[in-house]
Amino acid sequence: MTDRFHKPTTFPSGMFEAFLGGEDPAQISRVAHETAHALLARVRAEPDTDVVDRLVAFTDSHGIDAIAELWSRSNAKSLPGALWRIYLLRLLIRQDAAGTALLFQRGSEVVATIDPVVAGASTPTGPAEITELADRILRGLFEGDFAVALDRAAAFCRVTAAGCTSVADDQDASAPERASELTTRALRFSRTAEELTSCARLWRTDSLD
Repeated sequence: MTDRFHKPTTFPSGMFEAFLGGEDPAQISRVAHETAHALLARVRAEPDTDVVDRLVAFTDSHGIDAIAELWSRSNAKSLPGALWRIYLLRLLIRQDAAGTALLFQRGSEVVATIDPVVAGASTPTGPAEITELADRILRGLFEGDFAVALDRAAAFCRVTAAGCTSVADDQDASAPERASELTTRALRFSRTAEELTSCARLWRTDSLD
């Protein structure tokens, strides 16, 4: 999932001054962690509604590249890694709200866990409901319980993975290429769910760096 970016965008002047001088992995990691911690601490200390609105909608105006440049190469079990995955999930949902809603709804029908409830999407789940869910999860990082927001995102991923697998089974004979694509997508969602669950656990023990 982490290899799908939005179209290139023009960034504000000076935004990536810290990256001038080469691709130093240690410097990139340091900047990723510093920006993630600074952003989260500042907004959560005084969660102004307008500021949170702008953060939630940031990729709508600027694309995913700015966030990818900062956080996409971070360890999956880190604060910048967690933020990157939530922003990416929201983008993937908005790029294909109808398709994602169909997969989530199917997953809700076949999964034998409380994940659909934990994810918190309205039922039945259509494009509007799945888009709203993505926004509510992202908002939760800035003005709610951070670990709960991660758990909700992880639950969404598990439900959607189940939906991908179920639809893939239906299409295995008639559309094997589509079935294979869905199976690969299910694996990516499952992996992301595991990563987000680990991040939530680390956050609760003040260990998410």
